[in-house]
Amino acid sequence: MSIWLDFLGAEIRYVETPTYGRVRIAEAGKGKPEALFLMHGIGGHIEAYSKNVVPLGKHFHTIAFDFVGHGLSEKKTDIEYPAQGYAEQLRELMDALGIEKAHLEGESLGGMVAGFFAIKYPERVGRLILNTTGGIPIMSEKGRQDLVDLANRTAANYGKAPTYESVKDRMQWLIYEGNWHLLTDELINSRLAIYQQPDFQKSAPLVFARLNKAKDGNTAPDMVELEKIEAEALLLWTTHNPIHDVAAAQAALPRLKRGQLYVMSKDAGHWPQYEWPDEHDQVVTQFLKTGTVPTASEPAELQEAYGS
Repeated sequence: MSIWLDFLGAEIRYVETPTYGRVRIAEAGKGKPEALFLMHGIGGHIEAYSKNVVPLGKHFHTIAFDFVGHGLSEKKTDIEYPAQGYAEQLRELMDALGIEKAHLEGESLGGMVAGFFAIKYPERVGRLILNTTGGIPIMSEKGRQDLVDLANRTAANYGKAPTYESVKDRMQWLIYEGNWHLLTDELINSRLAIYQQPDFQKSAPLVFARLNKAKDGNTAPDMVELEKIEAEALLLWTTHNPIHDVAAAQAALPRLKRGQLYVMSKDAGHWPQYEWPDEHDQVVTQFLKTGTVPTASEPAELQEAYGS
């Protein structure tokens, strides 16, 4: 299915923020009483949530947005790009949209941003979903090699002209090999078009600086203090997540005061929301509405109650 068929029914627009400039958003479900923000990973953009915005908009006022320096949001070269800075971008975006409190879901870097935001602004957070999040310790040697691999693949897309093949190679890192058929020409070319923009090439070294630091083992400033999160939180995980495997999520779980862990039932990598959107959306909807997650015996009931 086309990205733009997935987004059919959503509004794609730009919102001005005081510090971070123009922010691109995809929005559905305006008028719903509860808001939900969806946040992508490093080097990503709203298309990572293209299959989820409209279905989740049936239940929530749903907003996916491009982080500053990413996608079609403003590319700044006069700021640094720590995860805590993106949390301030989220605050400014919420203010600009007149949203006082919202549920948050963040994938990878977006999970770190959600965690930092929940710690600093607990009164503005409903429930929290940390989707294959960063900001937790790596538990295996394979995970450390996955991080180096990602940094090397990412570096191939800035500082020199990115190509279809270099973008495809990086995106194959995101998705479980058995789901590579989802990497359509449209999806790859949309990211290639973004990466080829002159303003992206200027900001990319700043955007990816934290990834290179993490590759070199300098991750301490980016660790999320999970113990300080007061909100109900769900670790949404996969069996083939690179860098942070299921053992990493299991080790992180006891550090959350009100945490749960859900591992996707189908094989997926770093993009469960894109690889298996129906299961993702059902789990997200149930957790945000009830604070519970499904068990292996519940899929038929979920499809009826929360089907998207």
